[in-house]
Amino acid sequence: MSYPYQIKSLEEYHAAYKKSVENPEAFWGEIAANFIWRKKWDKVLDWNFKEPKIEWFKGGQLNITENCIDRYLETMGDKPAIIWEPNNPEERTRVVTYNRLHKRVCQFAQVLINNGVKKGDRVCIYMGMVPELAYAVLGCARIGAVHSVIFGGFSAQSIADRLDDAHAEFIVTCDGAYRGAKDIPLKSVIDDALIGNKTVKRVIVYTRTRTPVSMIKGRDVWWEDEMEHAETQIEKDGVVSFPAETMDAEDPLFILYTSGSTGKPKGVVHTIGGYMVWTNYTFVNVFQYQREQVHFCTADIGWITGHSYILYGPLSAGATSIMFEGIPTYPDAGRFWDIIDKYKVNILYTAPTAIRSLMGFGLDPLKGKDLSSLKILGTVGEPINEEAWHWYDEHIGKKKCPIVDTWWQTETGGTLISNMAGITPSKPSWATLPMPGVQPLLVDESGKEVTEKDEHGLYKGNLCIKAPWPGILRTTYGDHERCRTNYFATYPDLYFTGDGALKDDDGNYRITGRVDDVLNISGHRIGTAEVENAINMHAGVVESAVVGYPHDVKGQGIYAYVIYNGHHGDDEMRRKDILLTVTRMIGAIAKPDKIQFVSGLPKTRSGKIMRRILRKIAEGETENLGDISTLLDPGVVEEIKNGRV
Repeated sequence: MSYPYQIKSLEEYHAAYKKSVENPEAFWGEIAANFIWRKKWDKVLDWNFKEPKIEWFKGGQLNITENCIDRYLETMGDKPAIIWEPNNPEERTRVVTYNRLHKRVCQFAQVLINNGVKKGDRVCIYMGMVPELAYAVLGCARIGAVHSVIFGGFSAQSIADRLDDAHAEFIVTCDGAYRGAKDIPLKSVIDDALIGNKTVKRVIVYTRTRTPVSMIKGRDVWWEDEMEHAETQIEKDGVVSFPAETMDAEDPLFILYTSGSTGKPKGVVHTIGGYMVWTNYTFVNVFQYQREQVHFCTADIGWITGHSYILYGPLSAGATSIMFEGIPTYPDAGRFWDIIDKYKVNILYTAPTAIRSLMGFGLDPLKGKDLSSLKILGTVGEPINEEAWHWYDEHIGKKKCPIVDTWWQTETGGTLISNMAGITPSKPSWATLPMPGVQPLLVDESGKEVTEKDEHGLYKGNLCIKAPWPGILRTTYGDHERCRTNYFATYPDLYFTGDGALKDDDGNYRITGRVDDVLNISGHRIGTAEVENAINMHAGVVESAVVGYPHDVKGQGIYAYVIYNGHHGDDEMRRKDILLTVTRMIGAIAKPDKIQFVSGLPKTRSGKIMRRILRKIAEGETENLGDISTLLDPGVVEEIKNGRV
């Protein structure tokens, strides 16, 4: 079975793009008709970016799990849906067929019902990368509960903030998780997050690491016990039955928290109909997916990439998706190549950070690994530099595999700008052309479209989008005004991505990085304000300012300038104390790479920190700092320059 909406040539791409812009309702209506709807929509699209108000397939009714699982049971129930590769290569792998996935999702849906979860309730999921995480996510979707997955590296404080914001009453977690050589005590972190919490009624705990845990009577229950009971409820004479809840296309599917330019994390809300259509359409077209191929996305489901391109995109296309519990360097730097060899992987989708890290180990880890099954390579999370692109092309793809350089965000739901594998041209370190339905625009600081080229013959500006695509976020949970001010208020009638970009005469785009106060660390977005707030929680810190700087592996590193008032310990000890504080408040992912102690920060007379200056110093640029005469204390700049670490 092929996909009738899969683009097969450059001419077809241009025709599809033209139609998607000129008549988006007709274009997306035709594509949406390929899915199972219980009731057809009344209107394909209704929108304005002022409020903002965005509605796709309004009035349509469906359940996304029927589109990801049920519709494939009759023809390919025995096909692998998820292949799970454990952290320890010695441990048994698990192959989850579409039949098995159906049974487990129905079972867990029943578990949720048994524990009092209702349509619309928020369920927080804090688990390692085990198949049960997929069952939990899809089980929520089956009953119409809103899932909010939190990455297993976040701290108790970060979880507490997210639970509070989502008013979550239910948590699904594991006793612990394996990640490389580390055991992460997930349940114990949840227990810390729940100190003082008055809303959480139930914690469902899956056994993974057999770490001793505290189980609170009346609140905590074991996954295994609950599933055993549910199995007797959903299975009669060998037939599994759990009816999926009828949902409106614009009902929320999930909340995913992302760092903002203020310290408070913001919950991006995606709704069912548009998100389903968008993740499926982009998966099928960007990767040019063929029915029997094995797709390996190396992301964690705690991030949007895992939601869209391990679970919803591939499963809605009837694909086989690999889910990997571990990290690329454990037990050695050949782990990815072992997995590709073992499962005859056809599509590898990973982050430039991972590629740069693996480059550092040289070519020895590749010896004896058969990578000939690979057909397509992909990158995600941040722009890929040319050196890494060429290494990936030469040593992993053997110069035979198209590389898709995908640009998108948590807020966009799926890929917005990317070449399509073997169909549209690729250009090293360029994301290239927009997907059908995506209308990019480069604007200057005042919001005017950039029409003049720079000295390199390129258009350069802030990247905005003119009209909605089906996967666009609908709101930020519980605070629609924050959604408006963050994404739609900077430039009227435009969605502002927060990224800068270049464009060439052929309409190709190259993303140059964030232009707001959000850092991109190893493909994960972290707000500078969030890190500063965490640093400032340390007793000896008076004030701090955080900026990004180029990092050989992560793409961007975190550089913190800190005013310290305490007399305890030497600078090295203070640095360690601050790093521990950040880890406790957010998680290890947000730890600064460099901390410079300073006596003051460059501020304007109105008190605004001049981050532009701090950023240049962090990058090693100490000469062309611009006019500093308007600063409250210009002398502080010299001190910061001389003390750079």
